[in-house]
Amino acid sequence: MADDSVMRVFAVANQKGGVGKTTTTTSLGAALAKLGNRVLVVDLDPQGNATTGLGVDGRQFERSVYDVLLNDIPMVDVVEPTAFKNLFVAPATLDLAGVEQELTSVISRELRLKRALESVEGDFDFVFIDCPPSLGLITINAFAAATEILVPVQTEFYALEGLTQLERIIGLVQRNLNPTLRISKVVLTMYDSRNILSIDVAAEVRKHFPNELCKTIIPRTVRLAEAPSFGQPITEFDPNSKGAKAYRALAEEIMNG
Repeated sequence: MADDSVMRVFAVANQKGGVGKTTTTTSLGAALAKLGNRVLVVDLDPQGNATTGLGVDGRQFERSVYDVLLNDIPMVDVVEPTAFKNLFVAPATLDLAGVEQELTSVISRELRLKRALESVEGDFDFVFIDCPPSLGLITINAFAAATEILVPVQTEFYALEGLTQLERIIGLVQRNLNPTLRISKVVLTMYDSRNILSIDVAAEVRKHFPNELCKTIIPRTVRLAEAPSFGQPITEFDPNSKGAKAYRALAEEIMNG
């Protein structure tokens, strides 16, 4: 179990696509579940990759995160168990693709997810919200509901580009919806130690986020890329791989504050 009884809610966000958001959400969630924490993954991406990456078929459920955001369904009613002990998912379906437009006329539209999560308060140690790669209403719902933001940053050119926009949106959410919200963790992903660019980008990110940057760095590996197509987090798919070891180390780091 987590050290304290407060449910930590992480929005995993970066509006750049392909930086390892979903891999980090599912792999870190699975690693923390293995350590005895109860973990909920909330899939807010219409593509539903976190749902399928945990071996769950989102099409087989009558209710999904779409109903949470639009129809006032409590989160507890859409949570599904995965095949992995202590690890649960609130699945996404393709309906989610239209929710941005549908939410625009809804009262308290930014707080739908926050209110829905109240129904599972105390049931989980960690909640990870996999955000879509955009800063629309879905992501703002995640930021309003979260206690912390975890930002995966790919070690490539323009890694920090767009993070200023992310920080601006966070500032707006802090002022208007969630005053205690902050970027608490930045994780370097797809790191290649043989590549000078990776080393340079890591140094640049460290300068920008000296206190938030995690010690654990996620390497670029083929096994990490393969795991989702088998419906398994890397910690189950290949427990002895570099990627699995990295996410277990990251889980320890996050548990220890």
